[in-house]
Amino acid sequence: MYPGAMLKPLPFLLVTLAATPALAGATPWQDIAPGVRARLISSDTVSAGTTLAGLELDMPRDTKTYWRIPGETGIPTEFDFSGSTGVNAPSVIWPYPEIDHTGGYLDYVFHGPTVLPISLTAAEGATLNAAVTLGVCSDVCVPAQVKFALPLSYAKPDAAQSIRLNQAVSVAPIPWDQPAAPLGAVSVTSDGIAIRDLDPSIDPASLIADVGDPAILFDTPQKSPDGTLWTLKLLGQAGAKRLEGRPVQFTFMTARGPYSVTSRIAAAP
Repeated sequence: MYPGAMLKPLPFLLVTLAATPALAGATPWQDIAPGVRARLISSDTVSAGTTLAGLELDMPRDTKTYWRIPGETGIPTEFDFSGSTGVNAPSVIWPYPEIDHTGGYLDYVFHGPTVLPISLTAAEGATLNAAVTLGVCSDVCVPAQVKFALPLSYAKPDAAQSIRLNQAVSVAPIPWDQPAAPLGAVSVTSDGIAIRDLDPSIDPASLIADVGDPAILFDTPQKSPDGTLWTLKLLGQAGAKRLEGRPVQFTFMTARGPYSVTSRIAAAP
């Protein structure tokens, strides 16, 4: 079910406009939903062998789209770069999402104007082709596909797009780099997972657990009565036995900004 469970989604919207010349550092805008438009942007600069591009969404503040893990009611935002020429290792840099509890459902979203950066290597004259699938939701919910072709050139850096891209990168989680581990052992419980010794700098309500399957979702962490554990219950019908031995990536907020760390789920103690 799409977000806004009481609302009827519109039919699938496929946006595949004919290729048109790109502006410096950007493709033309494409309308993808009522009041929502999208484009690809690029910094047109190279640093340490890589450059930044990104998907820019112009959305009203009351409109949302979804993170790579959408949550209970959305669809994941997915990129396909296979049509690109002269482009190597494109990778989406995901900003930390909002945790949305609208209608009693748990979703990971972005509201309003949003930039999703893409790190890549590309020679002068390369073309970044991106086919993007995403959901857009306000009063009604529209799943959409959109395609872009963005020629890449480094002859004239685009300062405005660089600012947008760098701002989005600055709120993306980075690997934990503090001296002490951010959390202790992670183990299976009868209905989810448990974490020992959560670092006090971590906001427990911000913790997102990702086992690599968007269908396996966890609720907001709850502290055990004895105060020694934080437990994350499974949402839906996913079985806890499927979790043992799996890697799990935790994404969370601290006063220093967003971080991520990967652990492995052990058997119940």
